[in-house]
Amino acid sequence: MMLCKLSLKNIQKSFKDYAIYFFTLILGVSIFYVFNAIESQTVLMDVTASTHDIIELMQEMLSGVSVFVSFILGFLIIYASRFLILRRNKEFGIYLTLGMSKRKISMILLLETLFIGLISLFVGLAIGVVLSQFMSLLVANMFDANMTRFSFVFSFPSFIKTCCYFGMMYVLVMFFNTIMISKCKLIDLLHGSKKSEKIRMKNPLLCILVFILASSCLGYAYYMVTVGVNTLQTANQILIPIGMGIVSTFFLFWSVSGLLLKFASTKKNFYYKGLNSFTLRQISSKINTTVFSMSMICIMLFLTICILSSSLSIKNSMSANIRELAPADIYLRKVLESDNQNTVREILEDTIQLEDYFKEYVELSIYQTEDLTFGKMLGSYFEEASKQFQFLGYNHLEKIVTISDYNRLARLYGNKEYVLNEGEYIILADFESMVQLRNQALKERPTIEIAGKILSPKYDKCQDGFLEISSNHINDGIILVPDSVISSKLLYSSEFVANYNVEGKSEKQAKENDLIASLEKLEDDFLGSTRLEIAEASIGLGALVTFIGLYLGIIFLISSAAILALKELSESSDNKTRYWMLQKLGVDNKMLKKALLFQIAIFFLFPLVLALIHSIFGIWFCNILLATFGNDKLLPSIIMTAIFLTIIYGGYFLITYLCSKTIIQVK
Repeated sequence: MMLCKLSLKNIQKSFKDYAIYFFTLILGVSIFYVFNAIESQTVLMDVTASTHDIIELMQEMLSGVSVFVSFILGFLIIYASRFLILRRNKEFGIYLTLGMSKRKISMILLLETLFIGLISLFVGLAIGVVLSQFMSLLVANMFDANMTRFSFVFSFPSFIKTCCYFGMMYVLVMFFNTIMISKCKLIDLLHGSKKSEKIRMKNPLLCILVFILASSCLGYAYYMVTVGVNTLQTANQILIPIGMGIVSTFFLFWSVSGLLLKFASTKKNFYYKGLNSFTLRQISSKINTTVFSMSMICIMLFLTICILSSSLSIKNSMSANIRELAPADIYLRKVLESDNQNTVREILEDTIQLEDYFKEYVELSIYQTEDLTFGKMLGSYFEEASKQFQFLGYNHLEKIVTISDYNRLARLYGNKEYVLNEGEYIILADFESMVQLRNQALKERPTIEIAGKILSPKYDKCQDGFLEISSNHINDGIILVPDSVISSKLLYSSEFVANYNVEGKSEKQAKENDLIASLEKLEDDFLGSTRLEIAEASIGLGALVTFIGLYLGIIFLISSAAILALKELSESSDNKTRYWMLQKLGVDNKMLKKALLFQIAIFFLFPLVLALIHSIFGIWFCNILLATFGNDKLLPSIIMTAIFLTIIYGGYFLITYLCSKTIIQVK
């Protein structure tokens, strides 16, 4: 009972010291609950069967990610517990001096950890339950679900999962604390705060050499994942620039930290201004441990920025793409193996009354010839392209469409129409990497031959356009030619594009289900897609990427900011005596607060600045990989990521500064 009372008093007395710990645990618990409660939140939503399957898949993915997240949070809790023990070394030393056994001290820590865990779990779950209701609205909006049956939802499975995961984490923390206390020596507990790491001035020439080599290595890694990304032929090769980036980051911090004090001391006006000399030496006094932690935090911040920006960009781009790239309700295709086969329209007319289903439609044909492959379209640029892009299908036959067919489709889509003179052709493409490749070839204005007629390009660049409705930019090239060029012998496939004669999602869905049921009875094999199917698949993929990105991004951000905050609070605790000595020497509180703010700002800005530089090239690389989704919606995603960084990272910075002021007792 006495140990229990002592534990509660310790928590109450040191509540300000526990602020970061409580804040991190509550955030972790609430986020863990919110993302695992999505399945329960969507039970009452009126969604289609395919959307329900997507939500189930998303929940399974989030459950798997939660295991990874639990490891991150577990490491974070152990790290925070270690900080709290170091923070109270002197207190434990006094306990031992008064005759208390290490077993009882371990019991005090165990009870404190248990109480902190229970409080954090209760508060975090309460906040998580409230936030999960807002998450329900976000999910419903994302899946365009009917919320008429919406009500307050408490996810009991998520509650159990959260309690179990965090319970296991705290068992490990208690075990870790017991081992740490058992290894403590009385002299270290009483005088540990007076020890500081010996400042080892590194050789400036060595630091400069390491800085140049690390910067060069990092620059080459940047080149490999951006301009030179085509040299990475296999997935395993991407590990090379990643490894180079991680190693270079460590040695950049190592070299800069070694030069910081040396460089600053040469600037007399800066070094001896105010308390700059004191602050810089305080930073240098922990230089060896700072380098590794700074490197890890920088990598975590880099992952946070890239994950959040890319995932949010995909969601925004896919939402916009549905409106732009799926402007019709249905697109059907049938590959024709002979000239006398019926077209899609003819087959439909034998099966249904077109006016019963469609208010407007367009029929067009796609042609191919063995004489026109992708490689031949590149002209003189083929040799260079085949060396640089070995994986492309240069023997693939090009798709050829007459200008009149395309313009009829463009009018239906509301897209730009084109004009062609005899002897001219146009290439339509919107897949970014393929557009760049074809544009290189078009600079040489290559001529092509179709059915014995020579055609020259009307433009020296690809024009925007597409045939098939989709959620992504997938058109890698369509050749528009004059109608007089085409012969029926070149016919490859029949295309049919239409809009339903009803409005409203439910009415269109009913019309579509009826049409598909009629088509399934036919022996003919159709290829194609519908706008409703594309929208559901796009929304599902966008939601999956968004939720996993937010989940991992926020956890990485919390972890990196919390580690920095705890490390700085530990520094403030160790430096308490030094700040008191400065006060006794006559330094006013304003200068002390400025010095403290400067020290904390350096620690928070160092990894963030390099992470931002990494992120420029990381996001560039992500855009190359995700080119089909488009990158025109990247700016809003970056702004949203910046908001997350400002709120969470800036919040930790502010709390760290305020708590540090309390620790060193500067008012």
